[in-house]
Amino acid sequence: MAKMDKKRAALHNLGCKVNAYEMEKMAGKLISDGFVIVPFEEEADYYIVNTCSVTNISDRKSRQMLHRAKTANPNAVVIAAGCYVDTRGKEELYADNVDIAVPNSEKERITEIIRAWEEAHAESGQATAEKPVAGSVVAEDFPFSGNTDSFSRGRGQSEHKPGEGGYSRKFLKVQDGCNMFCSYCIIPYARGRIKSRSIKEVTEEAEAFISRGFREFVLTGIHLSSYGKDRPGDKEDLLSLITALDALPEVKRIRLGSLEPGIITDDFVTGLRKIPSLCPHFHLSLQSGSDSVLTRMNRHYTADSYAESVERLRSCFDDPALTTDVIVGFPGETEKEFEETREFLKKTGFYETHIFPFSGRKGTPAERMEGQIKRSVKHERLRILKELDLINRKVYEDRHRGKEAEVLFEEDGTGYTREYIRVKNDGDAPYSGRIMTGIIGDRREDGLMGFSADKAD
Repeated sequence: MAKMDKKRAALHNLGCKVNAYEMEKMAGKLISDGFVIVPFEEEADYYIVNTCSVTNISDRKSRQMLHRAKTANPNAVVIAAGCYVDTRGKEELYADNVDIAVPNSEKERITEIIRAWEEAHAESGQATAEKPVAGSVVAEDFPFSGNTDSFSRGRGQSEHKPGEGGYSRKFLKVQDGCNMFCSYCIIPYARGRIKSRSIKEVTEEAEAFISRGFREFVLTGIHLSSYGKDRPGDKEDLLSLITALDALPEVKRIRLGSLEPGIITDDFVTGLRKIPSLCPHFHLSLQSGSDSVLTRMNRHYTADSYAESVERLRSCFDDPALTTDVIVGFPGETEKEFEETREFLKKTGFYETHIFPFSGRKGTPAERMEGQIKRSVKHERLRILKELDLINRKVYEDRHRGKEAEVLFEEDGTGYTREYIRVKNDGDAPYSGRIMTGIIGDRREDGLMGFSADKAD
């Protein structure tokens, strides 16, 4: 494809770590094709919103950013990409001022799609007044690649180095799609069935990032625990992938994205314990501590089996950081069921709990369930659990005060321990992109823990 003129593109990302990974890849492709990337607040020729549709709030934020883009420059081309596109019809996207809609499966073709759009308008003599490309028409009007694994080989990566843009670690997308079909979730409809990258592809991408100075990698996926299950003949699973990444000499840290409790078997945990670079930070999706609610959610575990997974991790790692997600106000959730969840969170003592009020997604079974909870009740339950979360977080961080820790620093002087405790350097040295060993200090006025570094890793 011929290089485009130097045009300005502004990008905004919403949603999960997989989206963040894919947005960086899109930025890299645009840069390599001659675009200049500018902040979203500045005037641009193209505004690209990488949308999220996991909740109604996510939908609203996606719409707001699309409208904000058109307001910033009415003559600009507004591009919606991602899950909001895959769950909305053409008319809805047209109403959101979308000029080009890019489904998840076509993000890799972002510059090709823009070029086709420009050529179509050049031939018709139109500027940007009409919108011949909206919704799924992208796949219909342009040659469709049939690709279902955006950026499967890591092409188009940006040229950021550690510390640039604030971050010293890299996301590695290793898996996409989900087969679970939880009753509240739209994502399997937006992302499709599970599909995994090969270990060879992932390690090659990691090596490319290593050559640019990155040493910590976060493995991400829509349903990370299902990694490799779509290719059973290859005999590749999540543990073998982590082991392969750890074998790269320059890899200092491997951090895992969200896991399902069912993957936390004795063999899996024993294998993880043998991996030196693995960070003792585990996010296990809970959603509810009530068995009856879990059944209505179509979650495939009980509160007791989840607790057993937690115990396995704590028996193999020294005070690992355990984080989770919880939905309050799921249809039919009684006071008794809510109290079961509250007691479970109190007993388990998570480091962090991400709490969300139930938001019915159009097209999911939960939206049609009886017993929808009033908004005021959901927000009161949200308030109660957030108060508990603050207590649990402080308890965990206080346990680590005065302990020696290894911290990877970012450019603003903050950094993260292997357990993902965020600290602030007590000295003046920035240490951006460096791993330092020192002592975790007292809690600061800004809520972060202090840190006194004494040596570099």
